[in-house]
Amino acid sequence: MVPLSVLDLSPIPRGADAGTALRNTLDLARHAERWGFRRFWLAEHHNMTGIASAATSVVIGHVAAGTETIRVGAAGIMLPNHAPLVIAEQFGTLAALHPGRIDLGLGRAPGTDGRTAQALRRNMGGGDVDDFPRDVVELQSYFRPARPGQPVQAVPGAGLEVPLWLLGSSLYGAQLAAILGLPYIFASHFAPDHLDEALATYRANFRSSEQLSRPYAVAAVNVFAVDTEAAAARMATSLQQQFVSLRRGTPGPLPPPVDSMDGLWSALERMSTERALSCTVAGTPEMVREGLQRFIERTGADELVVTAQAFDHAERLRSFEIVAEVQPSLRAPQATAA
Repeated sequence: MVPLSVLDLSPIPRGADAGTALRNTLDLARHAERWGFRRFWLAEHHNMTGIASAATSVVIGHVAAGTETIRVGAAGIMLPNHAPLVIAEQFGTLAALHPGRIDLGLGRAPGTDGRTAQALRRNMGGGDVDDFPRDVVELQSYFRPARPGQPVQAVPGAGLEVPLWLLGSSLYGAQLAAILGLPYIFASHFAPDHLDEALATYRANFRSSEQLSRPYAVAAVNVFAVDTEAAAARMATSLQQQFVSLRRGTPGPLPPPVDSMDGLWSALERMSTERALSCTVAGTPEMVREGLQRFIERTGADELVVTAQAFDHAERLRSFEIVAEVQPSLRAPQATAA
């Protein structure tokens, strides 16, 4: 079977609060563990009133403490917002508390707007494209066993070998992941334009490393699975509305679904949103199975990470349950291991 994992943004539905969102996140993680998902990942976003996972390492600790076996991690931590040592200490602490269960995915985007990035970093002189590879290598070094006389160590962190992943939506991340010999996650759930080219670039240029002997590519996909096609299309309108609001510069809580998006977006907004969310599978269980199989065949992905920005928590749970139910029939393009 193709391994399936969950990406959760801890969505804050309209009328709810962050506490509710975080409790829902843990509830989803517990269900995902029972349903056989391999990983439960969270993402760093800031100044977004519809997302509760800004303090990502804290939320990972919350989820890991409330589950038993599922791997928990970030996809990703936006490394330009942080000193590598701080992230090494945070994830070293998580790995010390939950041995063998913590993943650390890294991205180079700020995960927010420019003004918020300034508030996060204070000094905007760092965090550019040239800094990112150096910061990844520095972070990687903190997880190796400390050398005699090493002046700066991550405590906890040193010797824990927390696995790193690179997250990207362009060729840059694919090339860096290949050079460093790291597993690669493509953010096709919201930025699919370079999906095929990035995966091909990653595989063609991959160099083996201590962590990974062969390329391991993961692709993200939105899934809205319910009993009828119409209900799935309706469920997906919450994400469509949220995406339009984000593009307008007016992000907010996750809105309830609507029967039709007519009048809620312009023709141009509809076109750009549908393009950005083109890696979405919505429909009945059989439609979801067929859609995920086509996505696997298109990407050759070694693993899929599934996300669902659904307004109703019970419906979101049922959607992931359906994904788990169809997983046994999904055929991998090749045998791989991570």
